[in-house]
Amino acid sequence: MRFTEEHEWLKQDGEEVIVGITEHAAEQLGDLVFVELPEEGVTVVKGEEVVTIESVKAASDIAAPLDGQITEVNPAIVENPALVNEDPMENGWFFKMTLADPADLDGLMDEEAYRAYIA
Repeated sequence: MRFTEEHEWLKQDGEEVIVGITEHAAEQLGDLVFVELPEEGVTVVKGEEVVTIESVKAASDIAAPLDGQITEVNPAIVENPALVNEDPMENGWFFKMTLADPADLDGLMDEEAYRAYIA
């Protein structure tokens, strides 16, 4: 797994990467009550806002971690946003994407670096 400074995780899954937010981010946000996901097939640019979430504390946007194309979204978290809080690192994933340049993954933090970052 790889991690961003914006508290997103990316996990390689064949040609795609799965993207979600970390347990740390889910805890900071509080209980999620709304999730709006991007459309499948859309091309995104790193840093572009692609997901809107609302928690009992605040509204927030999730940015694309890298350049690529959204290939699949997780409808389960739209129907039940609390799933992100309950299981952010597995079933609470946001979307899958193919990367414009898979080598960009190497520029992200590994788990050890992320743990040091949030410490």
